Amino acid sequence: MIIKTFEIDKKKFDKQNFFLVYGENEGLKKEIIQTIKKNLNGVVENFDETQINNDKQTFYEKIFNRSLFEKEKIIIINRCSEKIYEVIENIVEGKISDIKIILNASVLEKKSKLRNMFEKRSELVIVPTYKDTSITLLEIAKKFFYNYKISISQETINLLVNRCNGNRGHLKSELDKILVYMNDKKSVNLEEIYKLTNLSENYAINELVDTSLSKNAQRTSEIINESNYKSEEAIIILRTFLQKAKRLLNLYETHDGNLNYDNLVNNCVPPIFWKDKPIIKKQLEIWSKLKIKNLIMKINKTEIYIKKNSSISLMLVFNFIYETSNKS
Repeated sequence: MIIKTFEIDKKKFDKQNFFLVYGENEGLKKEIIQTIKKNLNGVVENFDETQINNDKQTFYEKIFNRSLFEKEKIIIINRCSEKIYEVIENIVEGKISDIKIILNASVLEKKSKLRNMFEKRSELVIVPTYKDTSITLLEIAKKFFYNYKISISQETINLLVNRCNGNRGHLKSELDKILVYMNDKKSVNLEEIYKLTNLSENYAINELVDTSLSKNAQRTSEIINESNYKSEEAIIILRTFLQKAKRLLNLYETHDGNLNYDNLVNNCVPPIFWKDKPIIKKQLEIWSKLKIKNLIMKINKTEIYIKKNSSISLMLVFNFIYETSNKS
C-alpha cells in the first residue's frame, strides 16, 4: 500500500506491521520514520541490513521465538537494499503480530522485488520520498518561524534556505541552531543569519560538544584548533552543551533507578536518532546524575561570565570545554 508523505500524519497503523520508507531524501525519511514510531507501541531496536544478512538465523529467532512476557518491539532496519528482500518476505509470510518492522532504504528501482511486494500488498506500507525543492524548504522554514513566533523577513528566509544547498537535514540543523541562539529574542535579522550559517564551515557544534562530553580531550582539541569559531558563536556552543546536559539529566530522572544504559537510550522520549545512541550511552557511563547537575550549574555560570566579558567570550568557552573534556 503506497502512502504519500503528506498523508503520514493522518494515518493510523493499527493493522500494519511492516513499513518501507525509501528514497534519497535522508532528512524527510528520518521525519517519516519518527512519525510512524509515534503511532506505534513497543521497545525500539535498530539493525543494519548487513548485520542481519550476516546472521539471518539469529534474526529469525529474535522475530519468531519470543517469550510470552516480552514487550512489543519496533525493529528499524537501516541502509536497506534489495538484499534484504528474502528475509522480509519470510517474516511477512510468518504472520507476526507483536513486532513492527520499519525499513529505511535508499533508492529502489521500479523492478525492485522489495518495492513491488510493499506496493501490491494492502497490509504492507510503503512511503516513497523525493528530493526537496526550494519551495518545500521555504515552507519548512516559514512554518518554523511562524510556530515559534519569531519575526524574520522573507529575504532572510531566502538566504537561509539558499545556504542549505537543498538539504533538508542541513536546514533543520540550522533552524535548531537559530532556536538555541534566540533564547528570549523575538526577531532575527539578515546579519545574524549570515553569522549563524557560517557555522556550517566549521565542524558541527554537535560534534564538538559530544566529543567534549565523551571526555575525548585530544579530539576536542583537534576540532577547536582546526575550526575558525567566532566570538558570537560562544553562546551557541554553550547552549548546545546545556541542551545535551539536560537531555542526559532527563534520561536519569525519567528512568530513575534504572542503570541499564541500553534501556535508557532505547526508551527515551522523544526517541534518540540511532546514530547518536552509542554516543549518549557512553556519556551516561561517564556522567553520573550528580555530575550532570553540577555541569549544568557550571554552564549557567559560564554564560553569565561570557555576557559580562564578551571580548574574551571564546577564551572563556574554550576553557570550559577543555575542562569538561579532561578525564577527572
